[in-house]
Amino acid sequence: MRILQLCHKPPLPAKDGGCIAMNNLTQGLLKQGHEVKVLAMSTPKHSFSEHELSAEYCQKTAFETVSVDTKINYFLAAKSIILNQSYYVNRFFSKDFSNKLIQVLKSQSFDLIQLESIFAAPYIPVIKQYSTAKIILRAHNIEHKIWERLAKQQSSLLKKFAFSILAKKLKRFELSVFSQIDGYMTISEQDYDYFHEQFPNTSGTVIAFGIDPTDYAEEDYIPSENPQLFHLGSLDWKPNMEGVDWFLNEVWEEMHAKFPQLTFTIAGRHIPSKLKTLQLPNVIILGEVADAQEFMHSKDIMIVPILSGSGVRVKIIEGMALGKTIITTSIGAEGLEIENGKHLIIADNKEDFIHAVEKCIKTPDICKIIGENARNFVVLYHNNDLIINKMVGFYADILKEE
Repeated sequence: MRILQLCHKPPLPAKDGGCIAMNNLTQGLLKQGHEVKVLAMSTPKHSFSEHELSAEYCQKTAFETVSVDTKINYFLAAKSIILNQSYYVNRFFSKDFSNKLIQVLKSQSFDLIQLESIFAAPYIPVIKQYSTAKIILRAHNIEHKIWERLAKQQSSLLKKFAFSILAKKLKRFELSVFSQIDGYMTISEQDYDYFHEQFPNTSGTVIAFGIDPTDYAEEDYIPSENPQLFHLGSLDWKPNMEGVDWFLNEVWEEMHAKFPQLTFTIAGRHIPSKLKTLQLPNVIILGEVADAQEFMHSKDIMIVPILSGSGVRVKIIEGMALGKTIITTSIGAEGLEIENGKHLIIADNKEDFIHAVEKCIKTPDICKIIGENARNFVVLYHNNDLIINKMVGFYADILKEE
């Protein structure tokens, strides 16, 4: 098959979950002998650096990128409000990117064009004008649900109102996309169920986030009397920042008082200044790390206090692949068919988090057992080769449809 993969950010370097998800799909398709061209946007938040890509990758994917300015433009934001459009999505439409896409579609033919998230959906009219390829949407999340949940978490009435309006416009756009595509793939069962209920006649399937287990070195866990807690994730993603804020403000003081030797290290990209200047006991603000796996291996328990969002948290799957014990919320565990207490630990409030950590401290072997179960779960259900096989089968079914 000949596939054009339209990405709203460069898949490489794989600095966050979305990038990893896109690149793993690309690599899986190439491994099976399919032709994949990657056309990506380079944005202020996710900029492209040529030296960070290998010549082999660029050659295999015929990789091209176009700069798209997604910074807030108040004139365009006001225009979107007047036109009752989602400016959150409109930021990703660029005349330059559109022209590059037209050039690609005129020079090459494709069987399928895959949109990586709804942020690539504004280009559907261009695709339909210049190509007869089937259009597949890969929904990384239900984007409007993230903002609906964020709105509910706001204490400020102004922010609650603003986030609610954003969510409403985003929902209108997101659902409108489904009348323009030939099929869709979600990363979680929950997201699929939602879209299938809305659009029962549109072809869809669940294609889970996949990894190559051999890329994640497993190490024997040595139980510790004072396990080191950590959080790893990009803090410019609002659900991550919201969760870390909540954990530090609502949980950490009491947890530290009960376990004064415990440390909590926060690592990831785009650490905000308010965290860097924080003076909380035993809280270490590390920032971006050169090697995520090395960092995770150096710590014991992964804390993922997600209060909003949808889809699947890629960092959780990566942590499980490394045999880490993970404590997260019910929302954080969404999309994973895990068993609480066996593959990870679910905690939805302050008391739950403190109790979970206490359990790990008083029963040190539990981290070893949960870590082993977690690793086995990922190998069984998130093996990229098996997932790509399922996806290619879905592609084939879409191509058969008239």
